[in-house]
Amino acid sequence: MQGNNFHFLRRRKARQLFSDPKGGRKLGESEHPHRWQQQQHFSSLDDKPQFPGASAEFIDKLEFIQPNVISGIPIYRVMDRQGQIINPSEDPHLPQEKVLKFYKSMTLLNTMDRILYESQRQGRISFYMTNYGEEGTHVGSAAALDDTDLVFGQYREAGVLMYRDYPLELFMAQCYSNVSDLGKGRQMPVHYGCRERHFVTISSPLATQIPQAVGAAYAAKRANANRVVICYFGEGAASEGDAHAGFNFAATLECPIIFFCRNNGYAISTPTSEQYRGDGIAARGPGYGILSIRVDGNDVFAVYNATKEARRRAVAENQPFLIEAMTYRIGHHSTSDDSSAYRSVDEVNYWDKQDHPISRLRHHLQSRGWWDDEQEKAWRKQSRKKVMEAFEQAERKLKPNPNLIFSDVYQEMPAQLRKQQESLARHLQTYGEHYPLDHFEK
Repeated sequence: MQGNNFHFLRRRKARQLFSDPKGGRKLGESEHPHRWQQQQHFSSLDDKPQFPGASAEFIDKLEFIQPNVISGIPIYRVMDRQGQIINPSEDPHLPQEKVLKFYKSMTLLNTMDRILYESQRQGRISFYMTNYGEEGTHVGSAAALDDTDLVFGQYREAGVLMYRDYPLELFMAQCYSNVSDLGKGRQMPVHYGCRERHFVTISSPLATQIPQAVGAAYAAKRANANRVVICYFGEGAASEGDAHAGFNFAATLECPIIFFCRNNGYAISTPTSEQYRGDGIAARGPGYGILSIRVDGNDVFAVYNATKEARRRAVAENQPFLIEAMTYRIGHHSTSDDSSAYRSVDEVNYWDKQDHPISRLRHHLQSRGWWDDEQEKAWRKQSRKKVMEAFEQAERKLKPNPNLIFSDVYQEMPAQLRKQQESLARHLQTYGEHYPLDHFEK
């Protein structure tokens, strides 16, 4: 059978190669040739090649594409550093109440960060990551989404939940791993998650959320759910293989997803100069066929406008978007990090004093008569009181029952897990006095 197929293919090839001597159809070819039988003739460099993998012109000179011969992708900005609108046509014209919510969400997050950071330093919680300097990326993007849009975060997007009115008590419960924690104490601090607010639980390994988010967006598309998925990550995570796989899947499957990259200058201790050689992260989008933009992440209005338009088009056109928000991580990477080992104090102070997203928005509010020093003083006092009340309440609560570490994975507990559960029970019965079991729920 294989031999017959071979001879058939050889005869078919011969019919393609030989032509009618009179200049008519090829021998054995019908009046309506199949596509595979057609032959093309290019007479000049103006003819486009028909390679299926690219759409491009021919050239007759050897030339490699230089990565940095053109200026980088520009950074979209609405406000200058003094909070003044640069181009009135780009002003989102948001109502006072909404802009005040921007500001209060950003400053409340900042207050919570300071208190929980100090709590970790005092040994009250095991770990923490601040959001200093990146508050504008969280709130500007969150405000542009619908409440039912699904969020896949990395680990520095607490402001998205803050804007969605996630209670301070639940932030604290998660960081203290007490009985009120929605995750039942199974995750390390700052790994939030809330089904009610459509915020998928944080996963520590870098970039795992990116292909997962694409899958969720593809499911939303198939269900005609009229919702978008937004996936946050840092420029360091963009170096992971999962990021590239996610970008390609999103483009080829035409998924309604917004890839939101917070480019804060450092992947833990690795500066961007050692992370990549190209023009940042936004430049990668066109290579995958993804519409991309670079925005000033310290400008909450620029972030809002870009995310709003990306969301509208992603849902309407079923296609992915990539937003690279240029910002700066003012705090240490985490409480396990000392950033003075790899950057100068002067560098950090510059961004803290000269181009902080909270300061920029405050300047804007004051210039419009929507905020003053007295309101600032009263709000700072009120926000600190709210955080401290939630903090004190969280400290008083018990930890979840240790047996809960075995539940909520399988509908029916498998034998090996049951065996481990029984082993833990025996261990605690024998050595219980060595553990602070009175701090745990029975």
